[in-house]
Amino acid sequence: MYRRISIVFVSLFATLVFLCGSTCYGLKPGEGFVDVPGGKVWYRVVGEGKGTPLLVLHGGPGVPSYYLKPLGALGSDRPVIFYDQLGCGHSPGADDSTLWTIPRFLRELDAIRSALKLADVDIYGHSWGSILAFEYASAHPKGVHCLILAGPALDIPQFQRDADSLLLQMPDSIQQVVNQTVKAGAFESPEYQAAVMQYYQKFLARRQPWSADIDSSFAQINPKLYAYVNGPSEFTLTGTFRDYDCTARMKDVRIPVLYVAGEFDEARPSTARHFQSLTPKSELAVIQNAGHLAMQDEPEQYVQTLRKFLSRFDHK
Repeated sequence: MYRRISIVFVSLFATLVFLCGSTCYGLKPGEGFVDVPGGKVWYRVVGEGKGTPLLVLHGGPGVPSYYLKPLGALGSDRPVIFYDQLGCGHSPGADDSTLWTIPRFLRELDAIRSALKLADVDIYGHSWGSILAFEYASAHPKGVHCLILAGPALDIPQFQRDADSLLLQMPDSIQQVVNQTVKAGAFESPEYQAAVMQYYQKFLARRQPWSADIDSSFAQINPKLYAYVNGPSEFTLTGTFRDYDCTARMKDVRIPVLYVAGEFDEARPSTARHFQSLTPKSELAVIQNAGHLAMQDEPEQYVQTLRKFLSRFDHK
């Protein structure tokens, strides 16, 4: 009799877990705002899958989350939470450089996690978002099941060296414009902007024409925030993050990590492979025929890669 009751109880519990889906996490599809240090940020929840929620951190800083829209396909497996960091997209804020620091962005992320009651969460960070994801998981590991560090920019001096090597693959005329512009500091010149675009079409997003998601992200970028932190372009890194390097701390990461890079990513696969070699419970996925925005260049391959990894760490 006891065995029969136990079997019935287990069956009922399993049914409840199956039926409750994302509501078990208190999440429902929709949009809203969260109070964070310095203002309010917009968020959107996509999907009602039953897996651990995925919190998505966009790049930049200053580039809104629109370009990450393909990740919404994971909503059939788990709630996917997008948000625009303060100062860009749907989360406008004052152009106050005191807000543009890693510690404040971490407090912002923590406020979102707290407001949405994300006791259990997976975190995805792309480009600059990989820095934010790494730092957050290091400071607040409780309840973070796994990390996805995509187009990882975790060693900015190395990112600059990689950009220098990629620039050598461009035509001589492009290299000459870039070198002359850097010496003169005339980063607003049409010639330089055209050179940047050619570089982007080779190493940032290769699929042409660019999607509306990418166009929207570029249209609503916060140029002051981007320039303050990064510099005038992806291959001229002179901003406040220019010396950031967390490679010495990768050995301390104790949760599973997936590094993702596009085959032609400006965050080069060889560098991502080095990061993976330094991180204990990690693996590397290279998305073929893709640049830095690999989720836009090869969305099906990208989503399937993430789905396969994330499914291994859901509560059973």
